[in-house]
Order: sequence, then structure tokens, then C-alpha cells
Amino acid sequence: ASCVQHRLVVRDASSLQILHLYSCVDQIQYIEWSSDSQFILCAMYKRGIVQVWSLEQPEWYCKIDEGSAGLVASCWSPDGRHILNTTEFHLRITVWSLCTKSVSYIKYPKACQQGVAFTKDGRYMAVAERRDCKDFISIFVCRNWQLLRHFDTETQDLFGIEWAPNGCVLAAWDTCLEYKVLLYSLDGRLLSSYRAYEWPLGIKSIAWSPSSQFLAIGSFDEKVRILNHVTWKKITELEHPAVITSKKIIVYKEVEKSPTLGTERLSFPPTRALASSLFSTQSKYDVCQVPVTLHYIKPVADKANPKVGVGMLAFSADNCFLATKNDNIPNAVWIWDIRKLKLAVVLEQLYTIQCFQWDPCQPRLAVCTGSSRVYLWSPAGCVVVKVPGEGDFQIVSLSWHSSGDSMLLLSKDHFCVCYLEREEV
Repeated sequence: ASCVQHRLVVRDASSLQILHLYSCVDQIQYIEWSSDSQFILCAMYKRGIVQVWSLEQPEWYCKIDEGSAGLVASCWSPDGRHILNTTEFHLRITVWSLCTKSVSYIKYPKACQQGVAFTKDGRYMAVAERRDCKDFISIFVCRNWQLLRHFDTETQDLFGIEWAPNGCVLAAWDTCLEYKVLLYSLDGRLLSSYRAYEWPLGIKSIAWSPSSQFLAIGSFDEKVRILNHVTWKKITELEHPAVITSKKIIVYKEVEKSPTLGTERLSFPPTRALASSLFSTQSKYDVCQVPVTLHYIKPVADKANPKVGVGMLAFSADNCFLATKNDNIPNAVWIWDIRKLKLAVVLEQLYTIQCFQWDPCQPRLAVCTGSSRVYLWSPAGCVVVKVPGEGDFQIVSLSWHSSGDSMLLLSKDHFCVCYLEREEV
């Protein structure tokens, strides 16, 4: 699904043929599929309105108007039959049921980076709250939206919460001014508290491994710390040095070259294919000999939000690899072998890393850098794929299909789909 102004366009994922076309009352600012792909939500925050469309019954639709309360966020519940709307100033979360048309209210949600988290099985929801200048967490049963547990947290300014994939442990972390990770059980018991250091800037990113065995914490000191699920103690620290010296680490460096054309191929006026090849550059990976010095940027100390620390973390679906990005070295992706807890590969790109994401079915990482190319890494090696077509298609974000057979590539104004052929075994 995609939106153009007030229109919602639903296409077939394999052929990109238009299946449905819907018109909303105003410009769409956010869209989201229900978990069973039967409904699609369109949020218009400026109007405080959410419209829901059905794919099975195109003539049916639902309109939710929050009125004077306003709207700043909207999302589906895991069952795909309830919508959670957060009002302006985070006064409350309203839970709307599409089945019974009933309404439930959750008061005092906290305005933070990640204040609502669902377990993977969709049974429970955790909400970060702020009451009387103190942080709390409430756990609800998604079946009937009844409160299961309500407890306060030992945080100065709770910044985010996230469930482990198995739904047994909830991680909560403090603001970057206070290095603290708290781990709670489903019944609200504090299992463990972790703090690496006290005074400098603290936590920047967090990621659970798919098996729930590891919790990776990216910090402003350019390190990743991994906690284990048995004792919740640190098992290793992963550093991001600007100079790679170990011969066991493979460094792939992206290089650009202009195509060489013989004079016998030149014609005037040039054909369209010749003109595009004359002014386009080709990209490939070279394997570098160590030592390799990566492009390092010294952060500006007197500006807000300094580009420093590990800001991106992601585990592969098979639990074997961890990909990281250190914002001080913005052009590099670090790939760690979790079985050995060692750095395995570094990809050094020509431009700043915008986004990376693992294939949901196999250890294959897709990377984009704001150029017209997408980069793929697997244990077998690296490949550069250029988006065909006229104009400059600058990829700023990407998303894998759940089957791993295709990938959605997004630029500022356009999108395209990259289809990958699966090898026959």
C-alpha cells in the first residue's frame, strides 16, 4: 500500500498492479496494515481523524474522529481488530474496537521514544506512564484490555520499553543522561539492573536477539555491550575502532569508477542508453588489505544531538550475526559473529549509512546509503545492485518482504520493488 496526498493505493506485491483505490478526507500522514492484512489504517494527524478500509469488502469503511483531543499517533493492536490512538499532549490512549464498537481509555501515557510495546504473541501490552513526576509501567491483557500489573520504575526519565521476543522479560531504559537498563518479569518483578558507567552520555540503542538469549546495548561511548539471559550480566564489549588491524576481519570497501567507452561507440546525438552510461558511475566492492583506516568524524561538542555512539543495532534472523553502525564512523557497517563474539566483516561505503535490515529468512543484510544502489551482504560475499531507470533514485529506506523474496526501496518521492531469485537447492 502507498499513499499519494489523500489517496490510498493498494497494489499486488508480485505484479504491482493496482487492486484498490481509496480516497480519504484529507492528506494521509501515516498508514499501517492490520496483522492479518484484512484492513488498512490511514491516519490524518492534522485533522485528528483515522480512516480504516477493508480489502475483503471495499465498500465498507470506518472513520474515527478524536475531535478536540487531537491525534499524535495511531497503531493497530496485534489482533488487527482494535486501534490505539494517542491524543495530543499524551493525555490518554484511546482503544477503539472494530468488532464491538466499544472504547477503552488508558491514562497518562508517557511521551517518549518507545512508550508502547506488545509481546510477539500479541497477548500483552506494556505502556510507559508518567504520574506525579515519576515513571510507571502498566501491563495490559490485550484480549479484554484489563490491567494486569502496574508498577513504578527506578528511572529518572524513562526513554523506552521493549519486550523480549519470547514475551517473558521487559527491558526499560533511562534517558541518555543516565546509563541504566532495567529488566522486569511479566508480573512486574525487577529481575536485574545494569549500568556500565555513570557520568558520560549513556544508552543510544537497544536490540533483542530473536532467541531472547542476548540483549545488545549500543552506547554513546562507541561500544556495544551484550547481556546474557541467565544472569543478565555483561558477557562481552564490542568496540568500533577507526583502524582495523586484524587479518581475520574482512573489509569490503565500495569504490566507484566511470565506464570506459571506445570512440567507435560514440555517436552524435547520443542514444538514450549511451547517454545514461556516459554520465553514470559504476560501483563495486574491493577487499582491502589490513591495516585499514576508516573515515572517522570527530563530533562537535558544543552542538545538540552529537553524531557519536552506536545508533543502529540489528540481529540476523538465525541469531548468528549482529549488524551495528557507529555514528562517529558513518560510512561503515560492522557485522559481528555472535557464535564467536568477534568482528567478522566491515563494509565501508562511499556515503553515510541511511538504513540496514536483515532478511527475515536467512543471514542476508541489505544496506542503503541515499544513493541509487542497494548493497547486499551474506556469508558468501557482497554485491552491489543498481536501481534501473531514468533519473536519480536516492534510496533512503528499505523493507524486506516477510518471505525474503523481495524488498521495498523508498526514496523521498518514489518507491520500487527489488525481486530476488531464490536459488534452487
